[in-house]
Amino acid sequence: MRDLISGIIIFIGISFVGLGIIGIYRFNNFYSRALVASKVDTVGYITIILGVMIRHGFSYFTMKVFFILLITLIINPLITHSVVRSAFISGYKLRKE
Repeated sequence: MRDLISGIIIFIGISFVGLGIIGIYRFNNFYSRALVASKVDTVGYITIILGVMIRHGFSYFTMKVFFILLITLIINPLITHSVVRSAFISGYKLRKE
């Protein structure tokens, strides 16, 4: 039963990332695409890692994966912010359409 639940959660995460890639192409400027990419990456990663944690049960491996998840949740928004901020500071201009 645990394998079935974890498989469904992992499939949801992979599907979210796949649909998010399509969503990235729907936006036409850099800043919107960066926002969507950050959200898709974070939510997809969370669901995939939660599925892996459920599949393996409570163990030392699960604890290590949980700490990796926490580090990623802290670092991912910071990385996205620094990339977008550096583009803004360097003078990246949006196209007029």
